Amino acid sequence: MPNNLVSTEWLGQNLRAPDLAVIDGSWYLPAQNRDAKAEYFKAHIPGSVHLDIDDISDHSSKLPHMMPSAEQFARQMGELGISDRMRLVVYDGAGLFSAPRVWWMLRAFGAQHVRILDGGLPKWQGEGRPTEGGLARRPPAVFTTNFDAGAVADLERVRAALETGAAQVIDARSAERFSGAAPEVRPGIRSGHMSGALNAPSTSLLDQGRLKPAGELAALLHQAGLDRGRPVITSCGSGVSAAIISLALDELGTPAAALYDGSWTEWASSEGNPIATGPAKA
Repeated sequence: MPNNLVSTEWLGQNLRAPDLAVIDGSWYLPAQNRDAKAEYFKAHIPGSVHLDIDDISDHSSKLPHMMPSAEQFARQMGELGISDRMRLVVYDGAGLFSAPRVWWMLRAFGAQHVRILDGGLPKWQGEGRPTEGGLARRPPAVFTTNFDAGAVADLERVRAALETGAAQVIDARSAERFSGAAPEVRPGIRSGHMSGALNAPSTSLLDQGRLKPAGELAALLHQAGLDRGRPVITSCGSGVSAAIISLALDELGTPAAALYDGSWTEWASSEGNPIATGPAKA
């Protein structure tokens, strides 16, 4: 089976390897009331650079942290000192929340060796491993993109998948937001879901900031109604926690076909898209 995770012990032993780059991919929802940049400046794994998914995004879009162009991504990765040929380890300050989004972005743009730190910064710090403050700088590098456009689903592709059954759409938002019982986290966005979509809350796939064992992941996705033998498009509120499902599927050896970058924010704010309420019909 694929293993996209590395242990804190492994990273501790390999931290100074010349071909290894560590990336702090921390990002938080407004409701989490956390400042990823401030936390990075206070304490990060030694030598790690901070990749801000809001900064490295398509600023011409009204939607949050949409994928940038290949040219922009290559330039900003180079400025961070990240090459597509390096061994890359991504972590976040929640344990496992935004790091999968960064993992997915890097892979979509052609990075060849990307892993996620199992347990993230909380596990690293909990074991008494070293951190440093301030801004880490790496020498400039060349990131040569090889963009996999098929890994990114747009609105039309998702609509067609739901209408024709060409792919399953599975939503990582909470059951309450999915059903319409709880409000969305972004003002002006209705809660509810795409008719025909499945629901597997990303939090149900995690245990104290770590991905659950493969057997539990498979059972949870099956309970959600997912057929891992058919194409899957992952979705969520704005394309971040959807990557947790993408990571889980990759760990199970049945990678998702794509991630819906605009996710529910785009779907619910676009005219003519039907919005369903109530629990998923698995």
